[in-house]
Amino acid sequence: MIRHIVFFTVPDRADLEEVRSGLSILTAIPHARLLEIGTNVKTDQLGTDVDIVVYGEFDDEAALAAYKAHPNYQLSIERVRPLREMRIAADYESAKAVRQPV
Repeated sequence: MIRHIVFFTVPDRADLEEVRSGLSILTAIPHARLLEIGTNVKTDQLGTDVDIVVYGEFDDEAALAAYKAHPNYQLSIERVRPLREMRIAADYESAKAVRQPV
């Protein structure tokens, strides 16, 4: 399984709901096992820069690629890109993740 995590910052707080709405378009794409759009509750003492997180789980790299090729993905980008500042994405294979001390 591939886990796909994307962090966004939204410089104008007034645009936060519009970015969240634009990202919610992604939830209609059928290739994810799970897709969530979350607003950071900012309880971490060391870093509260991130405003919104996209978290997705995909069966494999092909499913993630199909998700990114879906027309709703481009639609979401067109709505969100003008309003967001930072975007950091990471994908990793869950089966290869460290789950205990090494």
